[in-house]
Amino acid sequence: MARRRTGSEDMAADIVQDVLLTVHRVRHTYEPGRPVKPWLAAIAVRRSIDAMRRRGRIGAREVHHESAYETFADPQANREEAGDPARTLAQMTGGLSKGQKEALELVKLREMSLAEASAASGQSVASLKVNIHRAIKKMRLMLPKDPHG
Repeated sequence: MARRRTGSEDMAADIVQDVLLTVHRVRHTYEPGRPVKPWLAAIAVRRSIDAMRRRGRIGAREVHHESAYETFADPQANREEAGDPARTLAQMTGGLSKGQKEALELVKLREMSLAEASAASGQSVASLKVNIHRAIKKMRLMLPKDPHG
């Protein structure tokens, strides 16, 4: 029945699985003594309709393209643009104050809590937050501008 309604072998298999799950979930609605086929057929028809609607919604909004799932096809791709991460980080942190560098290192790189970083650095929790915020803001300004957005 599912194959006849959809015309797709894969979709029919999905619908059969959905029907089996639905039957299990609503088995308490079946009245013993009544015919099973009409009850089961009604469930199968409804699941087929739901699957066709779902396919229509997905098909209307999604486009399948193989290259859409690749970030970089080759590990060497865009290497010139990426540069050396360590050198880039050193350049970006070069313009930061000592307090900003220390706050970033303790909280973001070493993943200390603010209380732990405060005890280790002698900075208050509030000044750590301010230094981190200002450092990130300054580093964000150093990033190359995205031509697409």
